[in-house]
Formats: sequence, C-alpha cells, structure tokens
Amino acid sequence: MEKTAELYQDLDRILVTKEEIADRVKKLGQTITKDYAGKAPVIICILKGASIFFADLIREIELPVTTDFMAISSYGSATKTSGVVRVLKDLDRDILGKDVIIVEDIVDSGITLSYLRKILLQRGAASLRIATLLDKPARRKVQDLKVDYVCFDIPDAFVVGYGLDYDQVYRNLPDIGVLSPRIYEP
Repeated sequence: MEKTAELYQDLDRILVTKEEIADRVKKLGQTITKDYAGKAPVIICILKGASIFFADLIREIELPVTTDFMAISSYGSATKTSGVVRVLKDLDRDILGKDVIIVEDIVDSGITLSYLRKILLQRGAASLRIATLLDKPARRKVQDLKVDYVCFDIPDAFVVGYGLDYDQVYRNLPDIGVLSPRIYEP
C-alpha cells in the first residue's frame, strides 16, 4: 500500500513501519522458539486486532504449535476501555496441562489481559505467557500484569494499522500510525 493511500491521510504520523514490524516479529519468533524448545505450546490469538500479528508470528516459531482463538471486548467502538470485559468467542480446545501463549495486539490498561490470564490459569494451563505487538505502559491500570514478550513500547496515543482499528477500519494498513483526533473526536 502506498503511503499516499487514502487511509494514510487520516494519520498524524507513522509510529512503526512495516519493515520495523517484520524485523521485531522475526526476532520475537526466534526468542519464543528458544524459550519453548522441546515443547509444543498452544498459541491463542485475541481477535480481531491481533490476527495479523499472530499470523506473522506463528510462521516465525519453529516448533509444533497448536492455535486457538478468543474474542474479547472491552472497547466497543470507543477509543478507551470501558473496563467491562466480555468473552465474545471462547476457545475451541481444552488447555489443561498445556503451555499457553496469549497473543495480543496492544496492552493498554491491562484490564482485559488480567481478566483473561485469570480465566486461563483457572482452566489449568501449565504455564501462561503474554506476547504483544504494542505495549502502552503509561496507561496501565493493572500494575502487576506481566507482559512477557513485547515488540514495541509506544507512547499514549491512539494507534491503528497492522490489525489495530478504529471502529473496524484501518486494520489493513501495513504500518502502525497515530490516528488523527479529527477522525474520532466529535
């Protein structure tokens, strides 16, 4: 996609380029391969935002992984979390005794992941780690949430692209950019 495409006109700036993303995803895949050597983790994609990151990441992991998907909502079409977490789509398989890696697009307040972590540990996961494309530590409300794998720490800005959206738009941008407030402010 050309940087002159219509969707790019809605960005204030590009925060992370597609080349930087590809490099970090490859390195993260190598790290996970090393950390889970001899194991076969279950990798859970949190829909919809993490889907592109997830697809690229699992192709960089050189292990016999299994995959599953969950859809969790705490935003709706807002730009900030409501604080109410809902499971919209649950896992299709049992994770009892399995090593689990949750793959998320962005860790913001930490409320959603803290809730999800608690649920999956209650289901008997042998171990649980969190991998995220983006971490926004300035917005963290759950201070004890440990994020094990982070591609990029970012400032407190509303970002879109590479799977991240605003009201279901912008997921197809190959770069990650800061969305102009004129798009989402009344």
